[in-house]
Amino acid sequence: MLDSFATVMNSNPQKNQAEKDKGAIKSNLICVFSILLFAMGFPAAEYLLDDWDVVSVITARNVFSFILIFLIWLSIEGIQKVKSAKWLKGFFIGVSGFGIGAFLILYLQSITTPVIAALAVATMPVFAVSLEMLLDGRKMTFWFFFGVVLVLWGGYIASGASLVESNIGFAILIGFLGVALFAWGSRATVKNLPGMTTLGQVAVTSFGMAGLSIALYFICTIFMDLTNSASSITLKHLGLVLIYAWLGLGISQILWIKAVSQLGIGISSFHLNAVPFYVMFMLFLLGDRWIWHQAVGALIVISGVILAQQKSSKKKADFFELP
Repeated sequence: MLDSFATVMNSNPQKNQAEKDKGAIKSNLICVFSILLFAMGFPAAEYLLDDWDVVSVITARNVFSFILIFLIWLSIEGIQKVKSAKWLKGFFIGVSGFGIGAFLILYLQSITTPVIAALAVATMPVFAVSLEMLLDGRKMTFWFFFGVVLVLWGGYIASGASLVESNIGFAILIGFLGVALFAWGSRATVKNLPGMTTLGQVAVTSFGMAGLSIALYFICTIFMDLTNSASSITLKHLGLVLIYAWLGLGISQILWIKAVSQLGIGISSFHLNAVPFYVMFMLFLLGDRWIWHQAVGALIVISGVILAQQKSSKKKADFFELP
């Protein structure tokens, strides 16, 4: 009897660890799917920027995305959840984190190239890990540090950019600021909106993104005359906007915040460095050429993601978890 009880007790840690590993794999797959959808927005944004200004593009994206997320949230959770939501705090996070951050990244793309924008996004692990170390007590274990190095290296290779040949200059500093704000907004959504579901968190922060972009659009239209899209809206543009807004931001953002809540902003941000490969792979399926350096970069990023989530030799951090 006692032997049986001891056997059961000894098997529990193994069972619990297996459940943790299974949950971690599921969370990583959610993050991968989120980044795949996010990557779809880059080609759509590039086509839109050929005809529209950056303010009009981001306004259309944020407004259509918020409408989709809000309707999904309302239909699933009901009007009472919507009324009791933390709208003010969520609006602030949406404006300062996702709103300004996403605008700066897209602005960087509009004045440089998608490659330079991807290179800026590839630095997000630096800001994300710094936030976790400063605010969440992340322990910098050997495997985690090695994983960060691999992710940054892989992201740089996948982007195809050259710090020597590319005339980056002051422009990429704008991108760095945008990436840092986006990383902060992702963490703040999970940490500062407790008691709300992922859908609710994404909805109230998306409201902030949409509100900021609408205000910015009217300011640029009335006082600066910087917008030029009103007379050139076609069905092609509408289709690109829906891809960019509903897939590249709306559904992607829901899955992204879900992954951040389970993995932490540090590990989740690692997946972003495979974006150039995902974009290339989608274009390859549509008949474009295969780019080997992006495939190699993505493989290095994946290796870094896996290594960063391993237990240290001193077992200071659990597998796939913040310490």
